[in-house]
Amino acid sequence: MPFLLAISVGNTRTAVGHFHGDELHVVQHLANGDVGAIVAAACEQWEHKGDEDGEVVIASVNDPVATAVEAKLAGELHTDVWRVGRDIEVPIGRCLDDGATPGQDRLLAAAAAFAMMKQAVIVIDAGTAITVDFVDGEGVFHGGAIAPGAQMQLDAMHARTAQLPQLRFARPSDDEAFGRNTEAAMQLGVFEGIRGLTQALVERYASSYRAFPLVVATGGDAETLYSDSELVTRVAPDLVLRGILVAVRAAAETE
Repeated sequence: MPFLLAISVGNTRTAVGHFHGDELHVVQHLANGDVGAIVAAACEQWEHKGDEDGEVVIASVNDPVATAVEAKLAGELHTDVWRVGRDIEVPIGRCLDDGATPGQDRLLAAAAAFAMMKQAVIVIDAGTAITVDFVDGEGVFHGGAIAPGAQMQLDAMHARTAQLPQLRFARPSDDEAFGRNTEAAMQLGVFEGIRGLTQALVERYASSYRAFPLVVATGGDAETLYSDSELVTRVAPDLVLRGILVAVRAAAETE
């Protein structure tokens, strides 16, 4: 496998990392508002390629940002830039309604989780939004649920009320069962609300499947939310980037 520069453009942030074989290196998460910083990080990581052949692949749920990054990178690196969905397909079956268009991030995370676990798996992606998706034992993506992410919930409470403050999401204190001030109560409500949501969805999916699948969590808030959760089998950072590697390898096998 040649050097792979993998870029995942999310709703609000972009992840940039590179692979030597199976190993993912130097993952950087950058705000989508600074395309120049994203391109600079990608160019810096490209230098790790050395004399190897290399590929650049972008996955995106935010096409205006991805298109800007692609154009600048092609000029800076003087190489082809491949896009998931346009040039490379996500190697996962789908059992969805006609016309359904799940985001590339959901499909890539699902493909990576199934490649990792090799059995039925539920994938929680805790980022700007919370997605909880189901992949069956044959590697078929069945969809799932989408809910507001932790920061989105806190932002909405601040924006839609007169008194609730603006907060950055953080894990509530384990020392207190109760939120004894407004900030603590908001953090506790969001934290336990998301954990309760995912618990209910996992149980719903398991009941439908008639077996209890493994559960993998990824995304920027996954460690905060699920590091001590008995529900989650594994917290796997940057699962979407790993899904890009899975997609590239699958495409190479079909050539």
